[in-house]
Amino acid sequence: MKTLFSDFSLSALVAGLIATLISYAGPLVIIFQAADSAHLPQEMLSSWIWAISIGSGVLGLVLSLRYRVPVVIAWSIPGSALLVSLLPEIGLNQAIGAYLVASLILLLIGVSGAFDRIIARLPGSIAAGMQAGILFSFGAALFRALPAKPLLVLAMFVAYVAMRRFNPRYAVMAVLLVGVLVTVLGGEFRGEALVFGLATPQWVMPEFSLHATLNLALPLVLVALTGQFMPGMAVLRNAGYQTPASPIVSASALGSALLAPFGCHGLNLAAVTASLCTGREAHEDPSKRYVAALSGSVLYLAFGIGGATLVSLFAAFPAELIAALAGLALFGAISEALARSAAQPAERDAGLFTFLVTASGVSFLGLSAAFWGLVFGLLAHVLLRARLSRAAKQQWPTAAKEGVSR
Repeated sequence: MKTLFSDFSLSALVAGLIATLISYAGPLVIIFQAADSAHLPQEMLSSWIWAISIGSGVLGLVLSLRYRVPVVIAWSIPGSALLVSLLPEIGLNQAIGAYLVASLILLLIGVSGAFDRIIARLPGSIAAGMQAGILFSFGAALFRALPAKPLLVLAMFVAYVAMRRFNPRYAVMAVLLVGVLVTVLGGEFRGEALVFGLATPQWVMPEFSLHATLNLALPLVLVALTGQFMPGMAVLRNAGYQTPASPIVSASALGSALLAPFGCHGLNLAAVTASLCTGREAHEDPSKRYVAALSGSVLYLAFGIGGATLVSLFAAFPAELIAALAGLALFGAISEALARSAAQPAERDAGLFTFLVTASGVSFLGLSAAFWGLVFGLLAHVLLRARLSRAAKQQWPTAAKEGVSR
């Protein structure tokens, strides 16, 4: 405890609080959209927020104190996006079953130490293309909200672009503040919707089915590994921390499994918000930056306990604000995923096929677009590699003869 007090700093405290606020300002709205699409009651939405908040807070505290490293845990953003279209089709009980299956798979991967081997075998372009395809609809929803609320959407868009130019780290916070200001000044804030109360966890009995496993559990595992854990570990490595990945993956999976019956769809290592806690802005001394993750985790716990109030607060704002905020908050993730999908020329076609199929939203044989995006991407990757291999073998004898003649 003495070490913790001596390591404490105001800069680390502020960095952690901002990181948590940003995680709520953008990604949380996707959960609201998923709950709305499935017509979940407010009590269940409150329980969902309680589960992911408490899980993120407890895991962040335990892992950061255990390794004295800023380990930031958050819920799966692409997993949340996946639920917008799948939750109404699958139903909550089967979705809970899929959460448990995904958590079990991730736990086995973490315990076995197979994380690095799996990532090495899976083409990065396919994983990135799938992530970009899942998030694409939210970026497009930003502009679909423009006709209904042109002033609100344009103000938020200008705020985002301006902050990306001068201080990208606080772009999402600026968008949220501008959106709230325009809404309040325009008299569109519905104060009567506010409810002050604590979250009440709601137990949901899981149901297991092959349909939910293929459509939801496997995509959740894939996006967790490639869209959350891989970039999250990269953030830690780039900051100079050599914390092993397996304990983080295992602990996150175990926490996800325990909280799944209350609505938790997956807890992962954060990447974007984690960068706020691992940089020099948190503390000049890397060994003291874990305090930033601790302060952010405490705020997670506070928000989780007051989940009912948080739900009603978002309900008091117009839907266009939520749609615009989600699109702008995910802009960086979409951009990075698209860039990664086309980064390797040899894998570019496979990444593009994965993106197009996933973004299309097509459903075939009862299987979702994310599943078919993965299938078509891997198929294109295998066929293109086979073609390139044959071409190289055909060129080899010619090259060998030319070498002899010279």
